[in-house]
Amino acid sequence: MGSRCSLTITVKTISIWRNFFDEFEYVEFHLKDVWEENLQKFHQFIATQDDHYFEKAPLATKNKIKNVLFLLFPQKGYTVTPIIVLLNTLYYIAIVLLSIVFIAYLSLKTGHASQEDYLAEIKRLVLNFGVNQRNLVLGGQYWRLITYQFIHGSVSHLFFNMYALVYLGLMIENKLGWKKYLFIYLMSGVCGGLVSLIFHQEEIMMGASGAIMGLYGAFIVLLITKSFEPKATKALLVSTLIVSLLVVINGAFGKRVDNAADIGGFVSGFIITYLLAYEPNKTFEVKTWTRYAVSVLLFLMFFSGVLHFSPKYGTEEYRKLRDTFNANLGSLNNIMNLKISLPKDVKLTSIKEDGIILMERNLIIIKQMQALTLRPEDAKERAEKVKLSKASHRAVMLMYRDIKADSTYRYSKQTSAALAQVFEILYKPD
Repeated sequence: MGSRCSLTITVKTISIWRNFFDEFEYVEFHLKDVWEENLQKFHQFIATQDDHYFEKAPLATKNKIKNVLFLLFPQKGYTVTPIIVLLNTLYYIAIVLLSIVFIAYLSLKTGHASQEDYLAEIKRLVLNFGVNQRNLVLGGQYWRLITYQFIHGSVSHLFFNMYALVYLGLMIENKLGWKKYLFIYLMSGVCGGLVSLIFHQEEIMMGASGAIMGLYGAFIVLLITKSFEPKATKALLVSTLIVSLLVVINGAFGKRVDNAADIGGFVSGFIITYLLAYEPNKTFEVKTWTRYAVSVLLFLMFFSGVLHFSPKYGTEEYRKLRDTFNANLGSLNNIMNLKISLPKDVKLTSIKEDGIILMERNLIIIKQMQALTLRPEDAKERAEKVKLSKASHRAVMLMYRDIKADSTYRYSKQTSAALAQVFEILYKPD
C-alpha cells in the first residue's frame, strides 16, 4: 500500500512539474521579443534606487494606476483599441459640453416655449450628433452608420462598452493585426446599424455595442480555428459564448437595448473574421486582398438589400397631416350645435366656413397622406381617414343644401343618414 502511494505521489509531482515547464515555455515564447529589453531596463532602473525600494508601500498602488493608464496608450499589438476608446470618450465629453451650452442657450431664447417645442429642439440636436435613424439613413445619410458607433447616452453606457472593448482588444488585436481588427470593428458596427434600422422605424440608435459584439464573433472564430493555446481555448470559448448569450438575453428583455444591432454585429463579425482569418488549406494560400474583396462584396450586397427592401416611412409627416385633419374635423361640433333660432344666412355662413371649406381641405390632406409610404398600423388608420373625409364632406354639403332650401331649417333623411355615417366612423370600436 505504501509503495503505491509513493508511486502515485511521484507521478503527480512529475505531472505538475511538466505542466509548469510547458506553461513557462509558452510564456517565454510569446515574450521573447520584449523580455530581454524590459529586463535590462528594469535592472538599470533598480540600480538608481535605494536598498529599500521594494519595501515602499505606495509602489503597488502606483503600479496599478500605471497599468490602467497603460491600456489607454497605443503600443505594439495593441494599437487600434486605445484609439477607439479615446475617440469614444472624447466624443462623449464633447457632446455633454455642447448639450449643456445648447440647453442654456435654448432656455434663454425660447423663454416660455411649450415642452413639445423644447423636446423637438433637443431631438434635433441629438440627430445632429450623428445617431442612427431609419429615415435619415434611407434618405442618403449613410455616414450615420459610422458615427453612431461613437455616441453613448450615459457614463455607464460608455464605461461598460469600453470595458468590453479593452478586454477584446487585448485578446484578439495582436492575433488579427490592427488593419483586420479595425476593418472587422467598423464593418460589424455598420452591419449592426443596418439590421437595427430594419426593426426600428422611428427610434434613434447609438452606441458601440454592435461593433463590440462583432469582436465577440471574431473572438469565437479565432478560438474555433485554434489561434490560441489549446489548453486555454476550451475555457475561453465557453466563457465567450456564455457572455454573448447573456448579452442577447439582456437585450431581449431590456427596454433600451438595441438587440437587433447586437445580433447583427455578432453575426457579421463572425462571418467577416472567418473570411479574413480562416485557412482552409495550408498548401493553398488565399491572397489577403481577395479576402477583403469578398468581405466587401458581401457587405455591399447586404447594404443594397437593406436599402432596397426597407421602405422609407413618412411617419412624421403623416402625423402632422393627421393632426391638421383632426383639427379641421373638430369644427363639425360648431355647426352641429347651431341654434334653430339663428337666422338662415348666419347658419349658411357657419356651415360654409366651419364645414365645407375645412372638409375640402381635408380632402386635399387625404391626397397628401396617400402619397406617403406608411407602416401597416398607420396605413390602416389612413384608410379610416379616407372614409371619414368623404363622408364628412358629403354631410356638410347636404346640410348646406337643406338649410338653403328649407325655411323650417330641418335636415332631410338623406342628410341625417350622412351625419349618422360620420359618427359611426368616428366612434367605431377598435
